[in-house]
Amino acid sequence: MVRTEIALFLKNVPGELGKLASLLSDAGINIDALTIQDASGYVQQIFKARGKSLKRIAPAASYGSMQKDSADFALIRLLVEDTDRAIDLLSKGEYLFDIMPVIALEIENKPGILAQMAKKFGEEGININYVYGSALPGGEKSLFIFCPEDIDLAARIFKDDD
Repeated sequence: MVRTEIALFLKNVPGELGKLASLLSDAGINIDALTIQDASGYVQQIFKARGKSLKRIAPAASYGSMQKDSADFALIRLLVEDTDRAIDLLSKGEYLFDIMPVIALEIENKPGILAQMAKKFGEEGININYVYGSALPGGEKSLFIFCPEDIDLAARIFKDDD
């Protein structure tokens, strides 16, 4: 199923995730999935993209500054049950965020199922930019979030898996 993921930057200091979670909780918005990474990894992807295209997005001095400053932030990716309301809250809270479509799949929690999903993407020639997911030990289902390069093709392929 195609869902809208919210990606935002938070200061990488104690309490910031709690503030974000409380903001959503106080509005009655449940978080369905979440992943957090040091934003410097995200900035590294920008550097790699720049290197592949041989185009500079910013002056060379800016890249060093970006890399240093990015360690002060965390990149949060999340799915919530009410994306429109969450976006409204984040906008009012002056958060820096972006949205993007992703494929959210509820799959069986047993060995080999993730491998089948990943192979399906590969057989269709769809690159996966990133994936995150989780299951409770002994639980029957898992929720995995895929960010494919071709969202439309992935949505058609996995339509029956909803």
